[in-house]
Amino acid sequence: MPTVDVLDLNRRKVGTLDLAPEVFGAPVKESVLHEVVLLQQAGMRQGSASTKTKGLVSGTGRKPYKQKHTGRARAGSNRSPLWRHGGTVFGPLPRDYGYSVPRKKIRGAIRSALSVKVSEGRLVVLDEPPVIDGKTKSLAKILKVLDLKAKTLIVAGGDQDALRQAAANLSWVTVLDPESLNVRDLLLHEKVMVARRDLARLQEIWI
Repeated sequence: MPTVDVLDLNRRKVGTLDLAPEVFGAPVKESVLHEVVLLQQAGMRQGSASTKTKGLVSGTGRKPYKQKHTGRARAGSNRSPLWRHGGTVFGPLPRDYGYSVPRKKIRGAIRSALSVKVSEGRLVVLDEPPVIDGKTKSLAKILKVLDLKAKTLIVAGGDQDALRQAAANLSWVTVLDPESLNVRDLLLHEKVMVARRDLARLQEIWI
């Protein structure tokens, strides 16, 4: 059964905690992690690229010149893709790049990512959640004491407006609630910080 040290806000060890092996001791499947990250990135694409076909570009419907005896190729419209300022053939149109994979696969990938964090010693569990006044300086001070200087994902449930406000100006810090946990953010951040009470909720959701 995986275990993790529990720290106070002064980075002192105050105990250890047994973790649910179903969540933090799951087998790591790199191919599934890769697939789910691609799924998330595809869903984040804007898909707003757009071009106009010959039916959409500006131009007259009149035949540019007569059919025969001009020495030029036949032409029926100045909106033809062959003409300058004509329409585009098979150009990109607004679309949704998102797709779906089985929910069980996504949940399994999240468990794999959490297991990686535990095995590498990158899960920081606090005995009590930090009390934040909404000021960036206060949160930065806490993170410095906890030696969280690299990209850090803070998992916190409940009303966390003050915490989110404090983290808004820290480019290396992201705040998510346990329900919003995702593979991309878990892999993108070097360390994950969570309070004991939120860890219990996290295990309850993803077990």
